[in-house]
Amino acid sequence: MVSLLTPVCDFGWKAPDFSLPGVDGRQWRLHDAMGANGLLVMFICNHCPYVKAIRPRLVRDLAELKRHGIHAIAIMSNDPTEYAEDSFDNMRAVATEFDFPFPYVIDATQQVAKAYGAVCTPDFFGFNRDYELQYRGRFDESRKETAPEGVRRDLFEAMKDIAVSQRGPSEQIPSMGCSIKWKGE
Repeated sequence: MVSLLTPVCDFGWKAPDFSLPGVDGRQWRLHDAMGANGLLVMFICNHCPYVKAIRPRLVRDLAELKRHGIHAIAIMSNDPTEYAEDSFDNMRAVATEFDFPFPYVIDATQQVAKAYGAVCTPDFFGFNRDYELQYRGRFDESRKETAPEGVRRDLFEAMKDIAVSQRGPSEQIPSMGCSIKWKGE
């Protein structure tokens, strides 16, 4: 497992469209997932310890952000032949177990991850209602272990600001996680 940091936010970069199958049986496009005030596109997977460390808080925060008009979509781009835990059936099981308040979709060709420049799981892309990137930072202080209660909710606070002002914070701390498991590597 290689731990990587995400690049600095490229403010105003436009979200590439996609059409991906969800564990709910639906085909999801970018505009289908958009909320009235913005959208969080996140690259996650089932097996990564960095994702596992934040899953309950992620579900809590994204359910709360929905009330602020911020919706989310989770994309799994890893090669599941290398990690059976990341299979589509296991994605469905995890989404059900944690009651994901957002669509969980698979990027089987890995083209969406490449279009976004995703490098790790978790990798967060926070967009305003005009599909302009405003946040590319961490969830919170968690790494492979969950950070203590009461730490700053970096992602939540940034997305809440985007809901109100359509702008993300000027200072952002990169996300850290496991490398995307690319096919043929």
